[in-house]
Amino acid sequence: MSMLGRALAEAFEPDDPADEVTARLLDAAYEQFCRMGIRRSTMEDVARRAGVSRITAYRRFATKDLLVEQVVRREFRRYFDQFLLDIAEARTAADRVVVGFVSSLQAFRSNPLIGGLMSAEPDLLVPSMISDGGETLSTVQQFVAGQLRREQEAGYISDRVDVNLVAEMWTRLSASFLAIPSRVVDLDDTEQLRVLARRYLAPMLEAP
Repeated sequence: MSMLGRALAEAFEPDDPADEVTARLLDAAYEQFCRMGIRRSTMEDVARRAGVSRITAYRRFATKDLLVEQVVRREFRRYFDQFLLDIAEARTAADRVVVGFVSSLQAFRSNPLIGGLMSAEPDLLVPSMISDGGETLSTVQQFVAGQLRREQEAGYISDRVDVNLVAEMWTRLSASFLAIPSRVVDLDDTEQLRVLARRYLAPMLEAP
């Protein structure tokens, strides 16, 4: 599984509180990666920013790749926690589709780390997202499908809706917008995204 795929999968697992030194290293790494990018940053840079020795940093994270994975994982967890809060305020299933679609695209694009990497170092994240045998997209698809099953269980959408297929379509659409710049849809235009979601995504919740 790719780094991005592992970070996503672990973001859904229960989170163990980090000890003080680990938390400082994760915070320092986040700041370092946002400022300088991942490739130009070293474990020594992170340790210096965290105010710990290089040996201490390596005791917590044996490799830079492991550190990167945990920093990205933390950002995904923060996003998913906020996502659940955002959709909880919507009144209908269709409203939750609109809120979820818009917040997902704009949250990733505006995130200093994830959005910055997609812009400045796309060859680090984008290939991981599209060339790992579908594992990364599958992780997100399963999360979305799980949300749709809850909608079915609550009676908000028909049990004839194929939630796995709908989740697959939504996930691939969102991933393509994030990975490939659009010359038709302005991802920074919230109202345009809302209209697109209500017109083309929400109807997928209707029974065939």
